[in-house]
Amino acid sequence: MISGKGAANSSTLTGWYKSSYSGGGTPQDDCLEVARGHATIPVRDSKHPTGPVLSFSPESWAAFVSSVRCGEFTG
Repeated sequence: MISGKGAANSSTLTGWYKSSYSGGGTPQDDCLEVARGHATIPVRDSKHPTGPVLSFSPESWAAFVSSVRCGEFTG
């Protein structure tokens, strides 16, 4: 199980980016953004840039990314 720690407002953090695999950048795109340069890995919903953020340990984030790449979250 991957757990995250929440924060109230993601706009207080810097370094946000979307994956190059994300859609065309329209507001309807379902994308996560990740911020670089922090001790933990902050993640937010790209449609809500001032909304909440989840912060994951580097180990938890690596496990999540690995699971996605292995197809564990197919719909």
